[in-house]
Amino acid sequence: MTQTAAEGPLKDLVVIEMGTLIAGPFAGQILGDFGARVIKIEDPKTGDPMRQWGRSLPQGLSPWWPVIGRNKQSVTLDLRTPQGREIAGGLIAKADILIENFRPGTMEKWGMGYEALSAINPGLIMARVSGFGQTGPYASRAGYGLIGEAMGGLRHVTGEPDRPPARAGISIGDSLTAMHAVMGITMALHHRANTGRGQMLDVALYESVLAVMENLVTEYDLTGYVRERSGSILPGIAPSNVYPCAEGEMILIGGNGDTVFARLAETMGRPDLAKDPKFIDHASRGVNQGELDDLIADWTRGFTLPDLLALLEADGIPCGRVFRAPDMLENEQYKARDTIVETDHPVFGKIKMQGAFPKMSETPGKVRWPGPTLGQHTDEVLTGLGGLGAEKVAELRSKGIV
Repeated sequence: MTQTAAEGPLKDLVVIEMGTLIAGPFAGQILGDFGARVIKIEDPKTGDPMRQWGRSLPQGLSPWWPVIGRNKQSVTLDLRTPQGREIAGGLIAKADILIENFRPGTMEKWGMGYEALSAINPGLIMARVSGFGQTGPYASRAGYGLIGEAMGGLRHVTGEPDRPPARAGISIGDSLTAMHAVMGITMALHHRANTGRGQMLDVALYESVLAVMENLVTEYDLTGYVRERSGSILPGIAPSNVYPCAEGEMILIGGNGDTVFARLAETMGRPDLAKDPKFIDHASRGVNQGELDDLIADWTRGFTLPDLLALLEADGIPCGRVFRAPDMLENEQYKARDTIVETDHPVFGKIKMQGAFPKMSETPGKVRWPGPTLGQHTDEVLTGLGGLGAEKVAELRSKGIV
């Protein structure tokens, strides 16, 4: 597995990642995609559990780890031992950024809270990722993604109205938290560039979910309305739904703007709909949403998905298929923008995964290598940045500390 030189806007930064599963490590993945040197510290015996996660395990290996571990260096250290923590502290002293997602209080118990670490590295930016934040009565609780999604309001509005709350199908709460962590890190870097001082970022999962919940709280505060589950629609926004096609396929159509709806009505051969008092404007279509969706569904059933896509696209009506992985690999838009990239894996050979986003004109991100093997870079990092001799590293390995 060839590891190329760092490229991207963050190539001069050193990041220490002390976290497992998704929220913290996804933040590290994003920084690594854009050139940061991300040194991931893992338990010598087990490593990150993501190494074993996945619905299927081709050749006994997780297909998840190559993605979330990409562009990182793996160093094994037993942080439960004083020597392991001492070595980690030496690395952090030379780092720009530390990402950790242990339960609040763990780092302080180890003598590695922000005050202690900033004393040896005043420019350190420490991103602390947790379920409920570092303060408050919930701080010490275990906080997995599903709990944060529920507390932040997402679970209650996801799913069909006559069924229990559903999940998004991915760990969206963890991913949103990682993105907020990276957003905070970039702002802290700007502050440090102006002042020379680092800072601590307190990134709570439930707050990261709440941040994307639009006007949910304000609407209740002003009107008393509690937003509920609405399935595939947003109440009052019509037409904007998934509709049936011939041969059991489905199409998404968004025609809720007045001018777009008028074009849709023309395409349907029903220009009268745009003048009907029940559908003449945004508010009217929202009130009569169910009736309008039924009319559109009756029309879409008469077309195959490809034919209907071509027809609607020709008339400038927002539409699309419901993409699955096979559709992504075959789609011309994905291919034109290299949205899916291919990289070399030591066991799988060539593997495909999503690229680095957003695309930047001068300093683009890049997948340089997939998730490394456990401890692959221990010797390189500890004898280099860590300042230890090869014999010392060998001694620590014999004791199970690395």
